[in-house]
Amino acid sequence: MGKGKKDEREIASRGAYATVADFKRIFSEDVNSLYLLSLLLTGTPEKAEECFVEGIGESTKGNHVFKEWARSWARRTIIQSAIRLIAPIDYSPTVSRSADVVLGMDKIPLVLHAEVRAILELVPLERFVFVMSVLERYSDNDCSTLLGCARRDIAPLRTRALQQLGMFLRSKYQIEPSSENPTAPENIAMITTPLIAQYFAAPEWPTGVSLG
Repeated sequence: MGKGKKDEREIASRGAYATVADFKRIFSEDVNSLYLLSLLLTGTPEKAEECFVEGIGESTKGNHVFKEWARSWARRTIIQSAIRLIAPIDYSPTVSRSADVVLGMDKIPLVLHAEVRAILELVPLERFVFVMSVLERYSDNDCSTLLGCARRDIAPLRTRALQQLGMFLRSKYQIEPSSENPTAPENIAMITTPLIAQYFAAPEWPTGVSLG
């Protein structure tokens, strides 16, 4: 009797966890948004594809992840893979990825080109912090743990990223800077995040545009 109940609990427990098939389905259904996440983090289509493939491998290793957390886990594996591939904390603050921003745009909806180009212009560590904390909504503590930098550094990095994005995108949206505080991060975030946020984590993109 005791063994039977134990077997029932084990079966119930296994049913609560995401399977390899569940993760493969998620990567298939969310291919657009997961590729966009990979590209924004890594900066080039080659690295984005490598990051995407590695994310699939990490997700399907048999980790005990509850099914309702599987999508978040898949996105986290992409972030962790990108950190391993790029090592953003090792880049000089003056290093930019500007030479790579024109690559891979054929796989991104035209409406997002300005936002994606602006994000890819950021130096790697600022770009990672922006994507993780503003778009993925990771806490400063989670960002610092994953990136291997001090928690106190996250807010200044995010502020610099938002200020840079504001400068890149104000002309596109024809928004005049506030005379009181033209570089306030909370104001700049209103310019830079609403459009790309519609596409960022959506399994189906609003316009119906798919990669390929």
